[in-house]
Amino acid sequence: MDTTTTTTPSAAGSDSSPVVSRKVLLPFILITACFALWGFANDITNPMVAAFQKIFLTGATEATLVQFAFYGGYGVMAFPAAWFIRKYSYKRGILVGLALYAIGGFLFIPAASIGEFYPFLLAYFVLTCGLSFLETSANPYILSMGSPETATQRLNLAQSFNPMGSLIGMVVASQFILANLDDRDMATRQMLEPELFEAVKSHDLQIISSPYVYIGIVILLVFILILAKRMPDSHSVDEKDTALKPTFTRLLSSKRYREGVIAQTVYVGAQIMCWTFIIHYGSEVFISEGMAEKDAQVLSQQYNIAAMILFALSRFICTFLLKYIQPGLLLKLLAIAGGVFTLGVIFIGGMPGLYCLVAISGCMSLMFPTIYGIALKGILVEDVKIAAAGLIMAIVGGTFLPLLQAGIIDTWSFDYLTGVRASFILPFICFVIIATYGYRVIKN
Repeated sequence: MDTTTTTTPSAAGSDSSPVVSRKVLLPFILITACFALWGFANDITNPMVAAFQKIFLTGATEATLVQFAFYGGYGVMAFPAAWFIRKYSYKRGILVGLALYAIGGFLFIPAASIGEFYPFLLAYFVLTCGLSFLETSANPYILSMGSPETATQRLNLAQSFNPMGSLIGMVVASQFILANLDDRDMATRQMLEPELFEAVKSHDLQIISSPYVYIGIVILLVFILILAKRMPDSHSVDEKDTALKPTFTRLLSSKRYREGVIAQTVYVGAQIMCWTFIIHYGSEVFISEGMAEKDAQVLSQQYNIAAMILFALSRFICTFLLKYIQPGLLLKLLAIAGGVFTLGVIFIGGMPGLYCLVAISGCMSLMFPTIYGIALKGILVEDVKIAAAGLIMAIVGGTFLPLLQAGIIDTWSFDYLTGVRASFILPFICFVIIATYGYRVIKN
């Protein structure tokens, strides 16, 4: 997940303070690697909804339980992770996250052997519990590795590796998973003899599982390196820092923060919906033109990769624009543009609608960090870790909103508009809520 954070120190760098000093260069590199690793996990998983739907012959709603399990881990583990790093240290939080990430990857081995859907959901949930620990720990850890004057630059540098991991995940999903699944479409699979169907399913599940097992090995190696390396730690605990009840009271009394968590929740939901169901949308377009289902899914994933490239490029453009445009105003403008493109997805359809769906990613690029920064503005230093955990927990929007969208796809029955196209009314509503938050921030 894209989780750039902001910090209270000045964003301006200092000539006398390096962004990353030589003293912490290796620890910085090791922690920065984690940004790419969770980007890989997020974006190799989105296309798996369509893959599992075909393998287990489910509806879109049941297949979307992949996202429910995956992003549910963020909701469950964000606050425990924040409590853990407050009590212990950033390094230990990173190690717990890496351990859970690796265990989740290795759980794909028994899941593939069992050959049922729900063991995969357990593997995804365990894996993403690890990601929640990583994201809650790594962002403030990077901020602490040097001068406060260069903290924002340091975090932006680390975050630049997140889209790289995302792109690698998308390419692996496209070229090593979707392209190697059995060619038979769902209709053909339903007519197979039971023994042949099980053989095809077993083959496909092994294809899906292999990348997760390999990344589990990589994670284990990173775990060993960080465990063995002496890491900087600015962690300290005092009575004020460990008092949770006053912290929650102060956070809940902040309208900017409360509404920011809501805006973050619907943003993440919109992001996951657009990046998950672009496979369904593109496949519908290409199959209507006579393309085979497998080829349509692989080609649709290429458009998903294009959306991620646009997302990464737009981040640099929007970061530049923030020098001249207030964050709340830019957020409002991006949300309005995203809403307009979403209407194109719904009502134009075809290839133009697919282009609109790709363009939405350009509008989403800076939403997470912009909402993050706005929501944390004015929060007391001793409350930041818990406040940040609340904004990480908001990633839970990636659980229930895609599930609702899948429900629309499965139950839509009006001929004048396909269920896939109609389902994008949910991302449109999300962009309306985000634009409203940007407007309210400007007014207040």
